[in-house]
Amino acid sequence: MTTANPPSSLPATPAPGGLDARAMGLMTLLCLVWSLQQVSLKAVADQASPMLMVAIRSAIALLLLALLMRQRGERPDPSRFGPGVAIGALFGLEYLLVAEALQRTGASHVVVFLYTAPAFAALGLHLRLPAERLDAQQIAGIALAFGGIALAFLGGGSDSFGGDGRALWGDALALLGGVAWGATTVTIRCSGLASAPATETLLYQLLGAFVLLLPAAWLTGQMHFEASARVLLHLGFQSLVVSFASFLAWCWLLRRYLASRLGVFSFLTPLFGVVLGVALLGETLRLPFVLGSLLVLAGIGLVSAPRMLARRMSARVA
Repeated sequence: MTTANPPSSLPATPAPGGLDARAMGLMTLLCLVWSLQQVSLKAVADQASPMLMVAIRSAIALLLLALLMRQRGERPDPSRFGPGVAIGALFGLEYLLVAEALQRTGASHVVVFLYTAPAFAALGLHLRLPAERLDAQQIAGIALAFGGIALAFLGGGSDSFGGDGRALWGDALALLGGVAWGATTVTIRCSGLASAPATETLLYQLLGAFVLLLPAAWLTGQMHFEASARVLLHLGFQSLVVSFASFLAWCWLLRRYLASRLGVFSFLTPLFGVVLGVALLGETLRLPFVLGSLLVLAGIGLVSAPRMLARRMSARVA
């Protein structure tokens, strides 16, 4: 969303329930929107720098979010400023890496490697929080995910992305973006931001993306932006739909439904991203990458499943 990263915390609300048809339909739509953000950036990369596009969309969404927070009477807590700066920097770094990756490899590759973030977050939380220790099944899941990453890399990039190592470098940058996203999650969970409203967390992330990416685009000569109808349409989608509306929808869902069950649907995002990259951008995929991607998704599923099942059992007992 955004954020590519759904907000990690929200004020407590009474008894969120299980998923119904409305929640499942909306969550599927959100995953489709989140998968489209890399495809959208890639589609107009020849007319507008992805780095500049993310900086502009962050500024627009930041303004809308500030207006929303003012209307609600919300203000950032000064005691959380330190971790807020940290997640803003990490989020900005994530999208700097994503923007550079999109210049070198396909959107389908970027979305898969970016969504390795849960595995890196699980490892970080394992080291930082006793309650987040990984069991044998989760460790096997992480090993499976990393095996999938290795297989995808060994398969190389599609020839359509260039055979000079650019695609492999782009894949590596997208993977580092996943590491930055995972680090963002760990920072939120291990700081005062764990109890902060989602709006405050998103505020720091959008501000960090704008402050980091705008000067980075200028320093690297990526200020190219053609104000054509096509580019403005994509910018509107990125700003209003991805970075703002999908965030509001996610917050609405978190207030009414169990987050652990909503999280299951996040696996649809990389799947949609691969399909849309092929269908809309004409990207071609090699078999090792496809098989590696499936291993990554299976591994992340093993990492997440035990915790989700435990929460489900606890809810039943309660």
